[in-house]
Amino acid sequence: MYGDNATIRRILTELGDTWAVVGLSQNHGRAAYGIAQVLQSFGKRVVPVHPKAERVLGEQGYASLADIPFGVDVVDVFVNSQLAGQVADEAVAKGAKAVWFQLGVIDEDAYDRVRDAGLAMVMDRCPAIEIPLLRG
Repeated sequence: MYGDNATIRRILTELGDTWAVVGLSQNHGRAAYGIAQVLQSFGKRVVPVHPKAERVLGEQGYASLADIPFGVDVVDVFVNSQLAGQVADEAVAKGAKAVWFQLGVIDEDAYDRVRDAGLAMVMDRCPAIEIPLLRG
C-alpha cells in the first residue's frame, strides 16, 4: 500500500485546500470529473489541469501545473502510469505539499522521488473514497 492512513488524513485535513487535478476536463463521464465534484463538496478548491485548459466546475483550467499562477497544495493525478512520474516531478517543482496518484496510477520510482523531496505521497488510492471514511 502506498500511503498509510496517517498520510492520507494529513493530506486531506492539514496540507491545504487547493487541489490541482491533472487530467480533469469537461468530460462528465470520466472519473476525474466525478471525483473533482466530491472534492468540491468537501470544501476543496479544484484547479483543472488539462491540455485543453478549459473551465471546469466553475474553475479556470490550465494546460500544465507550471501555468497555474498561484500555489497549489495537492496535485491529484489522473493520467496513466507512464505519464504520472513526469507530473509528480512537476508537482515537486511547483512547490506542492503533496501528490496523490489515483486508483490504478502506479509509479514506484515517482513515489520514492516525491517522498525523498519531502512531500506527502499517496498512490493507487482515491480521495473521494477516503474523505467520507475520515468523517465517519
